Amino acid sequence: MTGQDGQRVVNPWIVAIAVMFATFMEVLDTTVVNVSLPHIAGNLGGTIDESTWVLTSYLVANAIVLPLTGWLARTFGRKRLLMTSVAGFTISSLLCGLAPTLPLLVAFRLIQGATGGAMQPLSQAVLLEAFPPHERGKAMGFWGLGIVVAPIIGPVVGGWLTDTYSWRWVFYINLPVGIASLVMTKLYVFDPPYLRRESSSIDYWGIGLMALWVGSLQLALDLGQERDWFSSRFIITLIVTSGLGLVAFLWRQWVAAEPVVDLRVFKIRTYSTGVFLMTTLGFVLYGSLVLLPLMLQTLLGYPSLQAGIAMAPRGMGSLIGMPAVGLLIGRFDPRKMVAIGLVVGAFTLFWLARLNLNAGYWDIFWPQFFQGLGLSALFVPLTTISMDPIPKERMGNATSLFNLMRNLGGSIGIAVTGTLLARKQQQHINLLGEHVTPYSAAATASLDSARQGFIAAGSDPVTATQQAYAAVFGAVQRQAGMVSFVELFTLLGIIFLLLLPLVLLMRRPKGAAPAGAH
Repeated sequence: MTGQDGQRVVNPWIVAIAVMFATFMEVLDTTVVNVSLPHIAGNLGGTIDESTWVLTSYLVANAIVLPLTGWLARTFGRKRLLMTSVAGFTISSLLCGLAPTLPLLVAFRLIQGATGGAMQPLSQAVLLEAFPPHERGKAMGFWGLGIVVAPIIGPVVGGWLTDTYSWRWVFYINLPVGIASLVMTKLYVFDPPYLRRESSSIDYWGIGLMALWVGSLQLALDLGQERDWFSSRFIITLIVTSGLGLVAFLWRQWVAAEPVVDLRVFKIRTYSTGVFLMTTLGFVLYGSLVLLPLMLQTLLGYPSLQAGIAMAPRGMGSLIGMPAVGLLIGRFDPRKMVAIGLVVGAFTLFWLARLNLNAGYWDIFWPQFFQGLGLSALFVPLTTISMDPIPKERMGNATSLFNLMRNLGGSIGIAVTGTLLARKQQQHINLLGEHVTPYSAAATASLDSARQGFIAAGSDPVTATQQAYAAVFGAVQRQAGMVSFVELFTLLGIIFLLLLPLVLLMRRPKGAAPAGAH
């Protein structure tokens, strides 16, 4: 069946399944390897620090390719680019699973990140065009399932595969999904007639400067905390290089006749506000995704797999919320839904900030579940509103920038929360430790009680005294850690509330009403 313009008409939900197979697989791979790093390091003869390059290489390559997607689609064709990306990602996944050494695994992960980088913006652009304007909320609800749920369930899937089989299966599971996506893309995805190459010139300077500033920034964010940020000359060099590269890149894109990234799309107020909100959403989402499992493992004694499972309620909330919000978005002003999502998100972060060292599973379950619902009310309408004023021929460029900023926001969130956590823990250890003195009745009583307990367990008095000091210091560390987590959850909640006024800057989508209203 063909439409009036000669294009073959395909059920948009078949198109959605075809592109989301690949996107879900690609987003899953950003976190699925996390819990497997110790196994990879041990199996391939590397250290834990060296094995983190398996993550870093993927994220850096992914970040560089993301903003180039619109230009690549115009130059080579969207369907051809999507099929090449899926095929490259699937083959590199197989190579990652077969890698005999750590350097080779890092090299294959670079290829995997580069080929996977185009999948998110391509799938979003294809979905936005496959569905009529009044049904775009449903499309973004379906797309949001992959983008939000995949990084949440990644550590659970990775932990289960690693424990049950081996770390290599973390990569092998991509093969059947990739093949299915490739076949469906070949059969059901087609390039729109307006998407054609208009010029044969290539902005090599723009591509090079983009790779320089994005790659340097991503590398600095990934390695900053590990190398103590500005104490490291390497990190300083990366940040300066990224800053200068960004300035040069922006100048190049404004003066180039055929820019590789069309920055004029930021003149659309609704879109630029939406990009800022999505960047901040990435900051809070990924920042809290790092904080909670760390708290569960370091303070509450959860093993890595159980910590991953304890994170599942957020995914469950999103799984229920995304389709529901997608169906409701045509009946309500999406801006109100964004505001509700921000308030619910802030409320759940304040809820998490009320946890203490005696928290049980259900104390962690419910705030995460409602946070998943809140993210659904935020993610789907925000994406729909932001993309509504974008002309179809500029959709690929807009979605690539939108996804780049969300990912960079996530990387900044992970780096900032990790750094603040380490700094705050040390600060609170010093603060609480000041009260553990011979002049404090409570501290003296605790030390005496611990000492008597160790003597009763069979230790001699000298050893028992040393053990008592160690036990009390351990208690101080745990309390300091808990206070640090509480403060950071509170900070992330405040950030959400501060974003509320920005919703007023966005315009209601023209296609927000249901079909009968047109």
